[in-house]
Amino acid sequence: MYGIALDLGTSGFRAQLIDIDTKETIKTVITMGHPLPGGNVMDHLDFAITTGEDVAHGVMIETIVRMFQLFNVAPSEIERLAVCGNPIQLSLFQNMEIRDLAYAGKNKQKKLGVENITRDARVFPASEVFKTLDLPNCEVIVPPAIKHEIGADALAMMLETDFLNQTTPSLVTDYGTNAEMALKVGDRIITASAAAGPAIEGQGISCGMLASPGAICGVKQEGEFWKIRVLDKEMETRDAYLIDPLSGEIKENYGCEAVGITGTGVISALAVALKNGFIKKLPNLPNGRLILGPEIEITDKDLEEAGKAIGAIRAAHLTLIVESGIKYEDLENAYMSGATGAYVDAESARQIGSCPGFAKNILQFGNTSIGLARELVMDKARLDYVIEVAKKITADHLMMATSDTFNNFYLCELSYWTQGMPIEMYNQMLDMYGIPRLPETLEHANIEKRVSKDIEEVGKEGLAILKEIGITLEVPVEKCVHCHKCEKECPENAIEIIELDGNRYAHYDSQKCLGTSCRRCVNICPEEAIDMTKLKISSKCFI
Repeated sequence: MYGIALDLGTSGFRAQLIDIDTKETIKTVITMGHPLPGGNVMDHLDFAITTGEDVAHGVMIETIVRMFQLFNVAPSEIERLAVCGNPIQLSLFQNMEIRDLAYAGKNKQKKLGVENITRDARVFPASEVFKTLDLPNCEVIVPPAIKHEIGADALAMMLETDFLNQTTPSLVTDYGTNAEMALKVGDRIITASAAAGPAIEGQGISCGMLASPGAICGVKQEGEFWKIRVLDKEMETRDAYLIDPLSGEIKENYGCEAVGITGTGVISALAVALKNGFIKKLPNLPNGRLILGPEIEITDKDLEEAGKAIGAIRAAHLTLIVESGIKYEDLENAYMSGATGAYVDAESARQIGSCPGFAKNILQFGNTSIGLARELVMDKARLDYVIEVAKKITADHLMMATSDTFNNFYLCELSYWTQGMPIEMYNQMLDMYGIPRLPETLEHANIEKRVSKDIEEVGKEGLAILKEIGITLEVPVEKCVHCHKCEKECPENAIEIIELDGNRYAHYDSQKCLGTSCRRCVNICPEEAIDMTKLKISSKCFI
């Protein structure tokens, strides 16, 4: 019999097939993006509220079904499914209430009748959520949330590292489009999250992609040339070639092909460019671009997007330190988890601020969320321990959306990354806000990398990628006059107007669509024919 460990990330899903008896990993399947429209977790939440939670739930479940089909095992042989993710993803997976996660004010929640929503650990039959796939012998295990939006993924980053054992001030961050983090000061744990946006995962970048084979994940300077490093089919880091980033001339080729760049590659290239003096004033590059490979480049616009993500994470880190009452220099340990934790050059991250440059020790981990799911698949009794730990963690949650300190930090970060504001002016702004000035980056930090790749073992059958999720959303557009303005306006080519049985519909590719945060198709329609609240999954997706 088999078990499946599933990580519902905000930028994509990862699943592993595990032989329950031997504990052996058989195969890993990942998606190239999240199936719901939008570029971050808030987009997913807004889409679910706008169109209906049942639609968002259906899109996610159908995607998971298609991932499971790539395992090529009989559904009757799947005995256990353990699922980790943040509370929004897990709530949508279970088709639970999500409005309490969207509205922070207690009065608003009371008015909506969504008070006191609990997200405890659950074990239930797979038939409760899977309607198009018969899993007759499978039970689903969902770990508990600690409180409100502090979910199983945040719990995993604490449990899968030695963060909880630290007696000195320590910070742990699970990097992604929504970066979860926690600061431990004595027995107190303060949690937070920062909506960093898609650039941290390589999305929203002109040549960007998620961490997958062919992705540029690192850059090193060698004389006048840059050594480009990519992920191979086993998700190991390999040298690809030496290149002149200004001309694109390749000096030496090591046989690995690059097809795009992930967030860690952007961070690495940015750090090298700043160190080399290629960037005189952010976000302006020489000739407006850096060439990292054949048809692969980073532009000024890409730097702006990356800067917004890095700035949000650094602002959240600094806010946690200030609001906790400790000094910057008190921070002893900084843990990095997720794909960024595994692949990023920690020294580069220290220099540009995505990892605290003032922490004395940097410890790198991989995907802790799927790590916890794996443990629950291999040992169901492990859930009792996880529940016990969750109950003991006394966590204070700091809402960045309502924090003046975060707002002030982030305004400075935006000015620094997108307008080239000098650091001295940044500090003067902090003086005006009554916030301690930026800490100095330590000349040296102890860096310990405890993993070689994001997912340590992909299994004997290797890695499979569900590149095109292929779920179509449709909405009737009775007033449509076939002007095609919506199709031309869509920046992702996600919409198509079709005729079906004498009726006209707008069809959306759920993976490409930017969701309710975009609405360009809605706004440009001269007949106001598109009503996104009526989006449904097209019946052809289930044929």
